[in-house]
Amino acid sequence: MKPQIQITLIITIAVLLLAGGIGYIYIKTTTLENTISVNGEAILKAKPDVLTIYFNIETKGNSAQEAKDNNAKIVNNIIEKITKDLIEKEKISTENYNIYEDYIWENNKQKFVGYKASYNMKIELNSSEIEKAGKIIDIGVNEGAKLSYINFELSKKKENEYKAKALEEASKDARIKADSISAGLGKKVKEIKSISALEFNYYPWRVYESSVGDGVVVAKESLTNILPSEREINARVNIVFSIK
Repeated sequence: MKPQIQITLIITIAVLLLAGGIGYIYIKTTTLENTISVNGEAILKAKPDVLTIYFNIETKGNSAQEAKDNNAKIVNNIIEKITKDLIEKEKISTENYNIYEDYIWENNKQKFVGYKASYNMKIELNSSEIEKAGKIIDIGVNEGAKLSYINFELSKKKENEYKAKALEEASKDARIKADSISAGLGKKVKEIKSISALEFNYYPWRVYESSVGDGVVVAKESLTNILPSEREINARVNIVFSIK
């Protein structure tokens, strides 16, 4: 065998042995930690504390500015009238606002016809102001807004309170499950390795939603015929524990 071939072979064998040794040391000195992954769940009952009214104001114009100005006029009129005697301005908020090009189909192709401005307004009433809803609906519709829907909802403060409580209870449920499973295996929970909140579900209680044939009369009748009731709020977490 030629000297250079012998040298190359020796180097190759040495590298392989070194790599194998390192791998052997790694395997021997690294141990896999026993862990258990559990989902914790909680369901709470909640009663809404606010009524929300949603309007959509849509206007057109030959230019974006014209569509915007026409929209602003209606929005300002609604705000001015309902804040005069009914509610504070702080209870009115903007949900969405867009200005976009408007097209129609004509002779099997799109035709530009101007611009549209769309403004979504949310009005929030607390439980002591629900009787004002009918007047607010009348003002909005009379000024040119479309009543989109009406909900019973949780105020942000209440929603955060329920969320904190639900996630807390879900975490306790996860620990109970982890302790029970570990005990069944003759082990004990050592520590938490990771936590993730999988979901917190809360959906408004829909009272009215605009559809073909419905109108202001139906919306106001809905308010008088439906009382808010308790609904379920649920939370779910995933926690990974180490066990010994």
